[in-house]
Amino acid sequence: MSERILVWDWPTRVFHWSFALSFAGAYLTAESERYRDLHLALGYVFGALILFRLIWGVIGTRYARFSSFSFAPIAVLSYLKSLSQNQAQHFLGHNPAGAIAIFLLLGLGLLISLTGIALEWELGAEDWEELYEETHEWVANFMLLVVFVHIAGVLVSSWLHHENLARAMITGYKQGQASAAIQGRFLWLGVLILIGILVFLVMYLS
Repeated sequence: MSERILVWDWPTRVFHWSFALSFAGAYLTAESERYRDLHLALGYVFGALILFRLIWGVIGTRYARFSSFSFAPIAVLSYLKSLSQNQAQHFLGHNPAGAIAIFLLLGLGLLISLTGIALEWELGAEDWEELYEETHEWVANFMLLVVFVHIAGVLVSSWLHHENLARAMITGYKQGQASAAIQGRFLWLGVLILIGILVFLVMYLS
């Protein structure tokens, strides 16, 4: 019997929306000298969130762990084929296309953070600055494209499966078997890690 079960723990949900907002804010303030400090602060938050997600992807709850992702090429192709035939396979956690999008966003986000830090800290030879800046901007623009594709995928999947995936990432709940629900016994660890990273960041920035 299908029922309303908890799939996304709240550390994952906080990360998801904070990641989106910090990227959007940093992107919108990138060309403004007036908001340079805000851009830098958002960039550091963005990088800290990536660090948290990489840790939580290893030790987090069931559907947050990278080991639960189905991202093998054959799985992705099979899922995309099922989409084209209007017979999309249903996944309680991330579907294969979503898993690829997450890895892409984290990888691109990490590269954005590293090049941003290299620019701010003036790392390397003086003539590397232009390379850092161009890479930083190009990767950010490419990531924005991936975000739009990801949003489109969420809308299509929500329509095909008659479930609101965006709302699920807010509430944490989806329809499924009771045995498939996540257990919350390690959520405190995610809270401590996230708070620890953010406290360190605040202390560093101050």
